[in-house]
Amino acid sequence: MTDPDGLADILPPERRQKARGHDKPRAAILDQLAQRRLPGAILLHGPQGIGKATFAFELAAAILTATGDEEGHRVEEQIAALSHPNLFLLRRRLKDSKGYYTVIRVEDVRELRDSLHHTRGRAGHRVAIIDSIDDCNASAANALLKTLEEPPADTIFLLISHRPGQLLPTIKSRCHNLALRPVGDQDVRGVLLDHDPSLGQVELDRAIALAGGRPRRAFETLALEPESALGALQAWLANPAQHPAGVMLQLADALGADTQSTELTFAREMLDDWMADEARNAAMQPQGRRRLASANELWDKAHALFADADSINLDMKQTLVAIFDAIRKHVATTVSTEPL
Repeated sequence: MTDPDGLADILPPERRQKARGHDKPRAAILDQLAQRRLPGAILLHGPQGIGKATFAFELAAAILTATGDEEGHRVEEQIAALSHPNLFLLRRRLKDSKGYYTVIRVEDVRELRDSLHHTRGRAGHRVAIIDSIDDCNASAANALLKTLEEPPADTIFLLISHRPGQLLPTIKSRCHNLALRPVGDQDVRGVLLDHDPSLGQVELDRAIALAGGRPRRAFETLALEPESALGALQAWLANPAQHPAGVMLQLADALGADTQSTELTFAREMLDDWMADEARNAAMQPQGRRRLASANELWDKAHALFADADSINLDMKQTLVAIFDAIRKHVATTVSTEPL
């Protein structure tokens, strides 16, 4: 089964199986495995592109090796080929030669459930990876919930989510929640060099700077033109109130010219990350109530503007200008003493 969200020429997570970073979550799960007290379902959640799927396959290899009767290298080979009889994987299915279904369907979940109730193919636990549960439509999510409520014996579910806040509360309550965070720059560097040891220092530094702790984003950066406006956006976000208004107009022109471009998708992720970090930093300050309220208002406004632009095809350049202006005002009034 191919990965519908995979990047061209990048090894899929089942073939990597070694996630960089995430040392504390890894140690916690391996300790539970050693003590034979693993939960029946683990929700691996965090931003997209930080290695959650790779981490899930790494855990699957550890679980299948520890509870089975084969050596680790043999288990890893079978996982890489998706041929281990005790490993089950649920992703969006291939629809036809042109692409994949947009969701995981209820029939896909039922097929997984039926497979799990068959006699196991080998000694040891079974592992079912859902990559990602965010892709389940409502019927599929409810069918999966029933399976989690009455799981087959000796079966571990590893559920991957980029947006855990949108999941059914009943699903989250059935899982051990494990939050994964963006990884360090050195880990991103390691992932890139694992893929291509010949990468130059300039390419590496640029990709790492724009990645924000997400190896997937670093790979996407490598595919961008060196003169991409994303570097300028990063510099602007470092201190929006100190840049002339003309800078944000130039950014909006460059990023909003093509609504289907990789740069725009990337830019929207960078803006999301910046606003989330701003709210998080404000929440940690004893006197940050006003700043937090402004950050939350900024988040809601930006997402409403993007939603309107997407749904009724508004001018993306003007949408970006409005969002940049809102960010600039927020910083000037709650963070910076610099005049607008």
